[in-house]
Amino acid sequence: MQFGIFTVGDVTTDPTTGRTPTEHERIKNTVAIALKAEEVGLDVFATGEHHNPPFVPSSPTTLLGHIAARTENLVLSTSTTLITTNDPVKIAEDYATLQHLADGRVDLMMGRGNTGPVYPWFGQDIRQGIPLAIENYALLHKLWREDVVDWEGKFRSALQGFTSTPRPLDGVPPFVWHGSIRSPEIAEQAAYYGDGFFANHIFWPKQHTEKMVRLYRQRYAHYGHGTPEQAIVGLGGQVFMRKNSQDAVREFRPYFDNAPVYGHGPSLEEFSRETPLTVGSPQEVIERTLSFREYVGDYQRQLFLVDHAGLPLKSVLEQLDLLGEEVVPVLRKEFANLRPADVPATAPLHPAVVKSQEV
Repeated sequence: MQFGIFTVGDVTTDPTTGRTPTEHERIKNTVAIALKAEEVGLDVFATGEHHNPPFVPSSPTTLLGHIAARTENLVLSTSTTLITTNDPVKIAEDYATLQHLADGRVDLMMGRGNTGPVYPWFGQDIRQGIPLAIENYALLHKLWREDVVDWEGKFRSALQGFTSTPRPLDGVPPFVWHGSIRSPEIAEQAAYYGDGFFANHIFWPKQHTEKMVRLYRQRYAHYGHGTPEQAIVGLGGQVFMRKNSQDAVREFRPYFDNAPVYGHGPSLEEFSRETPLTVGSPQEVIERTLSFREYVGDYQRQLFLVDHAGLPLKSVLEQLDLLGEEVVPVLRKEFANLRPADVPATAPLHPAVVKSQEV
Protein backbone atom coordinates (compact mmCIF):
# COMPACT_ATOMS: atom_id res chain seq x y z
CA MET A 1 0.00 0.00 0.00
CA GLN A 2 1.22 3.50 -0.80
CA PHE A 3 1.27 6.39 1.64
CA GLY A 4 2.02 9.98 0.85
CA ILE A 5 0.96 13.59 1.03
CA PHE A 6 -0.87 16.00 -1.22
CA THR A 7 -0.83 19.77 -1.31
CA VAL A 8 -3.33 22.32 -2.57
CA GLY A 9 -0.60 24.98 -2.62
CA ASP A 10 -2.50 27.68 -0.76
CA VAL A 11 -0.77 30.90 0.27
CA THR A 12 -2.45 31.59 3.61
CA THR A 13 -1.62 34.00 6.42
CA ASP A 14 -0.40 32.31 9.58
CA PRO A 15 -3.09 33.31 12.09
CA THR A 16 -0.68 33.01 15.02
CA THR A 17 1.89 35.44 13.61
CA GLY A 18 0.00 37.46 11.00
CA ARG A 19 2.69 36.68 8.44
CA THR A 20 1.85 35.71 4.87
CA PRO A 21 4.52 33.87 2.86
CA THR A 22 5.38 35.13 -0.59
CA GLU A 23 4.56 33.03 -3.62
CA HIS A 24 8.29 32.41 -4.00
CA GLU A 25 8.52 31.09 -0.45
CA ARG A 26 5.46 28.87 -0.87
CA ILE A 27 6.79 27.31 -4.06
CA LYS A 28 10.24 26.68 -2.61
CA ASN A 29 8.70 25.33 0.61
CA THR A 30 6.58 22.93 -1.42
CA VAL A 31 9.75 21.50 -2.93
CA ALA A 32 11.26 21.18 0.56
CA ILE A 33 8.14 19.31 1.71
CA ALA A 34 8.38 16.88 -1.21
CA LEU A 35 12.07 16.22 -0.52
CA LYS A 36 11.26 15.61 3.13
CA ALA A 37 8.54 13.14 2.12
CA GLU A 38 11.14 11.07 0.29
CA GLU A 39 13.63 11.41 3.15
CA VAL A 40 11.19 9.97 5.71
CA GLY A 41 10.19 7.08 3.44
CA LEU A 42 6.80 8.12 2.11
CA ASP A 43 5.78 6.81 -1.30
CA VAL A 44 3.88 9.63 -3.01
CA PHE A 45 3.90 13.41 -3.36
CA ALA A 46 0.93 14.96 -5.17
CA THR A 47 0.16 18.55 -6.07
CA GLY A 48 -3.10 20.23 -6.98
CA GLU A 49 -3.66 22.54 -9.93
CA HIS A 50 -5.08 26.03 -9.47
CA HIS A 51 -5.09 29.14 -11.63
CA ASN A 52 -6.19 31.74 -9.12
CA PRO A 53 -4.90 33.38 -5.94
CA PRO A 54 -4.28 32.42 -3.19
CA PHE A 55 -2.89 29.25 -4.79
CA VAL A 56 0.47 28.79 -6.55
CA PRO A 57 0.47 25.39 -8.34
CA SER A 58 -0.65 26.55 -11.79
CA SER A 59 2.02 24.42 -13.51
CA PRO A 60 2.14 20.96 -11.91
CA THR A 61 4.49 19.42 -14.46
CA THR A 62 7.06 22.17 -13.94
CA LEU A 63 6.98 21.64 -10.18
CA LEU A 64 7.01 17.84 -10.43
CA GLY A 65 9.78 17.86 -13.04
CA HIS A 66 11.99 19.83 -10.67
CA ILE A 67 11.19 17.45 -7.81
CA ALA A 68 11.84 14.46 -10.08
CA ALA A 69 15.38 15.70 -10.67
CA ARG A 70 16.00 15.84 -6.91
CA THR A 71 14.44 12.54 -5.83
CA GLU A 72 14.94 8.87 -6.61
CA ASN A 73 12.01 6.91 -5.24
CA LEU A 74 9.06 9.24 -4.75
CA VAL A 75 6.04 8.68 -7.00
CA LEU A 76 5.06 12.07 -8.39
CA SER A 77 1.38 12.68 -8.89
CA THR A 78 -1.30 15.29 -9.03
CA SER A 79 -4.16 15.70 -6.63
CA THR A 80 -6.00 17.46 -9.45
CA THR A 81 -5.23 17.73 -13.13
CA LEU A 82 -7.99 19.86 -14.60
CA ILE A 83 -9.36 17.58 -17.32
CA THR A 84 -12.16 20.06 -18.00
CA THR A 85 -10.14 23.18 -18.82
CA ASN A 86 -6.81 21.78 -20.02
CA ASP A 87 -6.48 20.62 -23.61
CA PRO A 88 -6.19 16.81 -23.52
CA VAL A 89 -3.48 16.99 -26.18
CA LYS A 90 -1.35 19.19 -23.94
CA ILE A 91 -1.98 16.90 -20.95
CA ALA A 92 -0.85 13.93 -23.05
CA GLU A 93 2.34 15.70 -24.09
CA ASP A 94 3.23 17.27 -20.74
CA TYR A 95 2.74 14.20 -18.57
CA ALA A 96 4.43 11.86 -21.03
CA THR A 97 7.44 14.20 -20.95
CA LEU A 98 7.37 14.20 -17.16
CA GLN A 99 7.12 10.41 -17.19
CA HIS A 100 10.34 10.20 -19.23
CA LEU A 101 12.17 12.67 -16.99
CA ALA A 102 11.08 10.81 -13.84
CA ASP A 103 11.88 7.34 -15.26
CA GLY A 104 8.26 6.25 -14.87
CA ARG A 105 7.64 7.61 -11.35
CA VAL A 106 4.49 9.43 -12.45
CA ASP A 107 0.76 9.07 -12.25
CA LEU A 108 -1.98 11.68 -12.22
CA MET A 109 -5.44 12.37 -10.92
CA MET A 110 -8.13 13.80 -13.17
CA GLY A 111 -10.50 16.30 -11.60
CA ARG A 112 -12.73 19.28 -12.28
CA GLY A 113 -11.40 21.54 -9.53
CA ASN A 114 -13.45 23.67 -7.18
CA THR A 115 -13.10 27.13 -8.72
CA GLY A 116 -16.00 28.09 -10.97
CA PRO A 117 -14.35 31.07 -12.74
CA VAL A 118 -11.59 28.86 -14.14
CA TYR A 119 -13.99 27.63 -16.84
CA PRO A 120 -14.48 30.94 -18.70
CA TRP A 121 -10.81 31.83 -18.18
CA PHE A 122 -10.00 28.85 -20.39
CA GLY A 123 -12.91 29.28 -22.77
CA GLN A 124 -15.25 26.69 -21.27
CA ASP A 125 -18.71 26.62 -19.68
CA ILE A 126 -19.01 25.32 -16.12
CA ARG A 127 -22.44 23.91 -16.97
CA GLN A 128 -20.61 21.46 -19.24
CA GLY A 129 -18.26 20.25 -16.48
CA ILE A 130 -19.25 16.58 -16.55
CA PRO A 131 -19.49 16.29 -20.37
CA LEU A 132 -16.09 18.00 -20.64
CA ALA A 133 -14.56 15.57 -18.17
CA ILE A 134 -15.96 12.59 -20.07
CA GLU A 135 -15.06 13.72 -23.57
CA ASN A 136 -11.63 15.13 -22.77
CA TYR A 137 -10.54 12.02 -20.92
CA ALA A 138 -11.77 9.79 -23.74
CA LEU A 139 -9.43 11.68 -26.05
CA LEU A 140 -6.51 11.60 -23.61
CA HIS A 141 -6.94 7.86 -23.13
CA LYS A 142 -6.85 7.39 -26.90
CA LEU A 143 -3.83 9.67 -27.43
CA TRP A 144 -1.70 7.62 -25.04
CA ARG A 145 -2.66 4.27 -26.57
CA GLU A 146 -2.81 4.91 -30.32
CA ASP A 147 0.15 6.16 -32.31
CA VAL A 148 -2.04 7.87 -34.91
CA VAL A 149 -5.34 9.38 -33.85
CA ASP A 150 -8.37 10.50 -35.84
CA TRP A 151 -10.88 12.13 -33.52
CA GLU A 152 -13.84 14.47 -33.52
CA GLY A 153 -15.81 15.74 -30.54
CA LYS A 154 -17.88 18.63 -29.25
CA PHE A 155 -15.44 20.72 -27.25
CA ARG A 156 -12.23 21.03 -29.31
CA SER A 157 -11.14 20.99 -32.93
CA ALA A 158 -10.95 17.64 -34.69
CA LEU A 159 -7.72 15.69 -35.12
CA GLN A 160 -6.67 13.92 -38.30
CA GLY A 161 -3.66 11.63 -38.34
CA PHE A 162 -2.34 13.18 -35.11
CA THR A 163 0.49 11.68 -33.05
CA SER A 164 1.07 12.93 -29.52
CA THR A 165 4.77 13.23 -28.68
CA PRO A 166 6.65 12.01 -26.82
CA ARG A 167 5.00 8.63 -26.65
CA PRO A 168 4.52 7.20 -23.14
CA LEU A 169 7.66 5.67 -21.65
CA ASP A 170 8.04 2.02 -22.73
CA GLY A 171 4.59 2.26 -24.32
CA VAL A 172 2.97 2.35 -20.87
CA PRO A 173 0.75 5.38 -20.19
CA PRO A 174 0.86 6.96 -16.74
CA PHE A 175 -1.68 5.40 -14.38
CA VAL A 176 -4.75 7.59 -13.96
CA TRP A 177 -6.91 8.19 -10.91
CA HIS A 178 -10.26 9.93 -11.26
CA GLY A 179 -10.79 12.17 -8.25
CA SER A 180 -14.15 13.28 -6.98
CA ILE A 181 -15.78 14.70 -3.89
CA ARG A 182 -19.42 14.36 -4.89
CA SER A 183 -20.02 13.19 -8.49
CA PRO A 184 -21.12 9.59 -9.18
CA GLU A 185 -20.48 10.18 -12.89
CA ILE A 186 -16.76 10.32 -12.13
CA ALA A 187 -16.87 7.05 -10.20
CA GLU A 188 -18.60 5.54 -13.24
CA GLN A 189 -15.93 6.95 -15.55
CA ALA A 190 -13.12 5.46 -13.46
CA ALA A 191 -14.85 2.09 -13.42
CA TYR A 192 -15.47 2.08 -17.18
CA TYR A 193 -11.77 2.46 -17.98
CA GLY A 194 -10.55 0.24 -15.15
CA ASP A 195 -8.67 3.23 -13.74
CA GLY A 196 -8.30 4.20 -10.09
CA PHE A 197 -10.91 6.12 -8.12
CA PHE A 198 -9.71 8.62 -5.55
CA ALA A 199 -12.22 9.83 -2.99
CA ASN A 200 -11.11 13.22 -1.70
CA HIS A 201 -12.48 12.26 1.72
CA ILE A 202 -11.70 15.51 3.55
CA PHE A 203 -14.98 17.39 3.64
CA TRP A 204 -17.79 14.82 3.72
CA PRO A 205 -18.88 12.25 6.30
CA LYS A 206 -17.87 8.64 5.89
CA GLN A 207 -21.35 7.59 4.69
CA HIS A 208 -20.87 9.65 1.53
CA THR A 209 -17.40 8.25 0.83
CA GLU A 210 -18.67 4.73 1.44
CA LYS A 211 -21.47 5.23 -1.09
CA MET A 212 -19.15 6.62 -3.78
CA VAL A 213 -16.54 3.88 -3.38
CA ARG A 214 -19.20 1.17 -3.36
CA LEU A 215 -20.61 2.48 -6.65
CA TYR A 216 -17.14 2.51 -8.21
CA ARG A 217 -16.38 -1.03 -7.05
CA GLN A 218 -19.69 -2.39 -8.36
CA ARG A 219 -19.26 -0.75 -11.75
CA TYR A 220 -15.57 -1.79 -11.97
CA ALA A 221 -16.71 -5.40 -11.69
CA HIS A 222 -19.60 -4.78 -14.10
CA TYR A 223 -17.12 -3.72 -16.81
CA GLY A 224 -15.12 -6.90 -16.30
CA HIS A 225 -11.93 -5.52 -14.78
CA GLY A 226 -12.00 -7.81 -11.73
CA THR A 227 -13.95 -8.33 -8.55
CA PRO A 228 -15.30 -5.32 -6.64
CA GLU A 229 -12.62 -5.94 -4.01
CA GLN A 230 -9.86 -5.68 -6.62
CA ALA A 231 -10.83 -2.18 -7.76
CA ILE A 232 -8.12 0.46 -7.22
CA VAL A 233 -9.14 2.96 -4.53
CA GLY A 234 -7.34 5.94 -3.02
CA LEU A 235 -8.37 8.16 -0.13
CA GLY A 236 -7.44 11.62 1.06
CA GLY A 237 -7.26 12.66 4.68
CA GLN A 238 -6.16 15.49 6.95
CA VAL A 239 -3.95 15.16 10.02
CA PHE A 240 -2.13 17.28 12.54
CA MET A 241 -0.09 15.52 15.21
CA ARG A 242 1.87 16.09 18.35
CA LYS A 243 3.12 13.50 20.80
CA ASN A 244 0.36 14.62 23.14
CA SER A 245 -3.12 14.97 21.64
CA GLN A 246 -3.99 18.01 23.77
CA ASP A 247 -0.94 19.82 22.41
CA ALA A 248 -2.00 18.99 18.86
CA VAL A 249 -5.50 20.38 19.39
CA ARG A 250 -4.23 23.53 21.09
CA GLU A 251 -1.66 24.24 18.37
CA PHE A 252 -3.86 23.46 15.38
CA ARG A 253 -7.06 25.20 16.56
CA PRO A 254 -6.19 28.73 15.36
CA TYR A 255 -5.23 27.37 11.95
CA PHE A 256 -8.49 25.44 11.69
CA ASP A 257 -10.60 28.33 12.96
CA ASN A 258 -9.19 30.72 10.35
CA ALA A 259 -8.68 28.38 7.40
CA PRO A 260 -10.13 29.88 4.19
CA VAL A 261 -11.99 26.68 3.34
CA TYR A 262 -13.68 25.73 6.60
CA GLY A 263 -12.78 28.44 9.09
CA HIS A 264 -15.51 30.30 10.97
CA GLY A 265 -17.85 27.35 10.51
CA PRO A 266 -18.18 24.12 12.50
CA SER A 267 -15.90 23.76 15.49
CA LEU A 268 -12.74 21.70 15.29
CA GLU A 269 -14.42 19.04 17.39
CA GLU A 270 -17.52 18.93 15.17
CA PHE A 271 -15.50 18.76 11.98
CA SER A 272 -13.25 16.04 13.39
CA ARG A 273 -16.30 14.02 14.36
CA GLU A 274 -18.08 14.33 11.01
CA THR A 275 -15.10 14.09 8.62
CA PRO A 276 -11.76 12.21 8.54
CA LEU A 277 -9.84 15.21 9.97
CA THR A 278 -7.68 13.80 12.78
CA VAL A 279 -5.94 16.14 15.21
CA GLY A 280 -4.15 14.30 17.98
CA SER A 281 -1.38 11.84 18.73
CA PRO A 282 0.27 9.50 16.19
CA GLN A 283 -1.63 6.60 17.74
CA GLU A 284 -4.93 8.39 17.17
CA VAL A 285 -4.00 8.95 13.53
CA ILE A 286 -3.12 5.26 13.17
CA GLU A 287 -6.42 4.13 14.67
CA ARG A 288 -8.50 6.58 12.64
CA THR A 289 -6.79 5.70 9.38
CA LEU A 290 -7.18 1.97 9.96
CA SER A 291 -10.89 2.58 10.50
CA PHE A 292 -11.25 3.80 6.91
CA ARG A 293 -11.00 0.18 5.78
CA GLU A 294 -14.23 -0.57 7.65
CA TYR A 295 -16.29 1.42 5.13
CA VAL A 296 -14.24 1.44 1.91
CA GLY A 297 -12.62 -2.00 2.10
CA ASP A 298 -8.99 -2.71 1.27
CA TYR A 299 -7.53 0.18 -0.68
CA GLN A 300 -4.26 1.04 -2.37
CA ARG A 301 -3.28 4.65 -1.64
CA GLN A 302 -3.63 6.98 1.33
CA LEU A 303 -2.63 10.63 0.94
CA PHE A 304 -2.59 13.11 3.82
CA LEU A 305 -2.99 16.88 3.66
CA VAL A 306 -0.54 18.41 6.14
CA ASP A 307 0.59 21.78 4.74
CA HIS A 308 -2.50 23.98 4.44
CA ALA A 309 -4.16 26.82 6.37
CA GLY A 310 -0.98 28.84 6.93
CA LEU A 311 0.95 26.21 8.88
CA PRO A 312 4.65 27.16 8.97
CA LEU A 313 7.16 24.98 7.16
CA LYS A 314 8.75 23.87 10.44
CA SER A 315 5.45 22.42 11.66
CA VAL A 316 4.81 20.68 8.34
CA LEU A 317 8.24 19.04 8.34
CA GLU A 318 7.60 17.88 11.90
CA GLN A 319 4.37 16.27 10.70
CA LEU A 320 6.33 14.40 8.05
CA ASP A 321 8.79 13.14 10.64
CA LEU A 322 5.91 11.76 12.70
CA LEU A 323 4.31 10.17 9.64
CA GLY A 324 7.55 8.55 8.54
CA GLU A 325 8.77 7.42 11.93
CA GLU A 326 5.65 6.52 13.89
CA VAL A 327 2.54 6.34 11.73
CA VAL A 328 3.22 4.90 8.29
CA PRO A 329 5.35 1.91 9.39
CA VAL A 330 2.49 0.74 11.60
CA LEU A 331 -0.12 1.37 8.92
CA ARG A 332 1.89 -0.55 6.33
CA LYS A 333 2.11 -3.57 8.59
CA GLU A 334 -1.51 -3.52 9.74
CA PHE A 335 -3.03 -2.97 6.30
CA ALA A 336 -0.80 -5.69 4.82
CA ASN A 337 -1.89 -8.17 7.47
CA LEU A 338 -5.55 -7.47 6.75
CA ARG A 339 -5.35 -7.54 2.94
CA PRO A 340 -6.48 -10.75 1.14
CA ALA A 341 -3.94 -12.27 -1.22
CA ASP A 342 -6.04 -11.57 -4.35
CA VAL A 343 -6.42 -7.84 -3.65
CA PRO A 344 -3.64 -5.65 -5.12
CA ALA A 345 -1.57 -3.68 -2.64
CA THR A 346 -0.84 -0.81 -5.02
CA ALA A 347 -2.05 0.63 -8.29
CA PRO A 348 -0.47 -0.87 -11.44
CA LEU A 349 2.26 1.73 -11.84
CA HIS A 350 4.83 1.92 -14.62
CA PRO A 351 7.65 -0.34 -13.31
CA ALA A 352 5.24 -3.13 -12.35
CA VAL A 353 3.41 -2.94 -15.67
CA VAL A 354 6.65 -3.07 -17.66
CA LYS A 355 7.85 -6.04 -15.60
CA SER A 356 4.60 -7.92 -16.12
CA GLN A 357 4.86 -7.40 -19.89
CA GLU A 358 8.33 -8.95 -19.88
CA VAL A 359 7.12 -12.17 -18.27
